[in-house]
Amino acid sequence: MEIELREATHDDYDAVAAFTENTWADRDGSDYIPHVYHDWIDGDDRYTVVADAGDDIAGIVQCVLLSDWEAWGQGMRVNPDFRGDGVANRMTHELFDWAREQGATVLRNMVFSWNIAGLGQSRATGYDPITEFRWAHPEPDADADPVMTVTDDADAAWGYWSKSDARAHLRGLALDFEESWAVSELTRSELHRSAENDDLLVVQEDGTHGFACLSREEERTDEDDVTTTFVEYAVGAWADADAARSLFAAISRDAAERGADETRVLIPETPRFVTDTAYCRVKISDEPDFVMGMDLTKDDR
Repeated sequence: MEIELREATHDDYDAVAAFTENTWADRDGSDYIPHVYHDWIDGDDRYTVVADAGDDIAGIVQCVLLSDWEAWGQGMRVNPDFRGDGVANRMTHELFDWAREQGATVLRNMVFSWNIAGLGQSRATGYDPITEFRWAHPEPDADADPVMTVTDDADAAWGYWSKSDARAHLRGLALDFEESWAVSELTRSELHRSAENDDLLVVQEDGTHGFACLSREEERTDEDDVTTTFVEYAVGAWADADAARSLFAAISRDAAERGADETRVLIPETPRFVTDTAYCRVKISDEPDFVMGMDLTKDDR
């Protein structure tokens, strides 16, 4: 059967939704693609590829430009009826070619650590492991009291980040400020913009001991029409457990002031950062997520 790779259209929705609605059924989770498809495929900064098998869609994947040189791959799904036919490999190389044409020098993606098939497919097509992270979920609390002083000093945050174990482990990456579920290189200018928007929390007391910055606020409405306010922080980095305690308290207070019902903070997946979070009695995700990266300056064929 001949399969053609082409850009996705709105008319593809029914065929795509049919094989993506139960992607994570065995993990008690629903796939986001059917819920966001029409908005998701629109935009000059992205290229959404479908594998057209004539009477059916064999797969879908998307590439998004996050900066002048960073591209992000997401939404790789293969129709179960076409698995084993090389569809994922062809779509991945199509993304590589498109990202190069846009001037990107790296294309990253994120794969759940439990998704063995996804990890294997990423490595087989040329991605290398970059880093891993986990989610911390501090409870919003208007009465949370950071022991240390909390400022919005962007240059202090950048100075700390530049030398920190967190930056070294995360390879300079944090949650992207525009694209949900994507990571990109955190820059000094983004920290200054965060400070200007009152979105930066810097823990200081006789020096700088850590920081966090907001990446997005949004309201989500579930199938029962219940609306939840969700607040996400691009990264949390700290020097020790005492600094972590103050930083999480600052996040809890900040989230409460924003009317948050739920929060999440990207933290490095290391024994120290994970155990510091647990020590501070902050909820933490059960499993890490892996970030993979493809060097687009080399030939992947």
